[in-house]
Amino acid sequence: MAKKMASQGTPATAALAAAGVPFVLHPYAHDPAVASYGLEAAEVLGIEPARVFKTLMVEVEGRLAVAIVPVSGNLDLKSAAAALGSKKAAMADPKAAERRTGYVLGGISPLGQRQSSPTVLDESALAYDTILVSGGRRGLDIELAPVDLIRLTQAVTAAIGSGKG
Repeated sequence: MAKKMASQGTPATAALAAAGVPFVLHPYAHDPAVASYGLEAAEVLGIEPARVFKTLMVEVEGRLAVAIVPVSGNLDLKSAAAALGSKKAAMADPKAAERRTGYVLGGISPLGQRQSSPTVLDESALAYDTILVSGGRRGLDIELAPVDLIRLTQAVTAAIGSGKG
């Protein structure tokens, strides 16, 4: 069940609580010098990087979409575009991503975004009982079942991750 920590409240945790979805918060001390937020989370929390997922905003045919992939690899833009019904995708402008989601880079959660966007989750998430995604700020991850993430974000699943990164 949810760990209740008032100081950890974000739109993502509020969305999960409102939906009655069980989750566990994993706060950690974020080092501002670290550029790879997801790999930092996996290392600090001692969790296999393939179970920790990063939330990336992409632009597909002039609209923003969400791509969620393991921090241990990279996003395959062509596969993400195909999963979202398009031929090509590009990484979204960081400021546009922040405006759309209401979160800062490195803390963008797929949950509780200011405006919802089409979402695709790498199918590797389905191999795990639970995965971790950003909790809505740097230094906070949320552990939940991938099926709950899919349901709440209305995500499609596809092979959109590539390689180790």
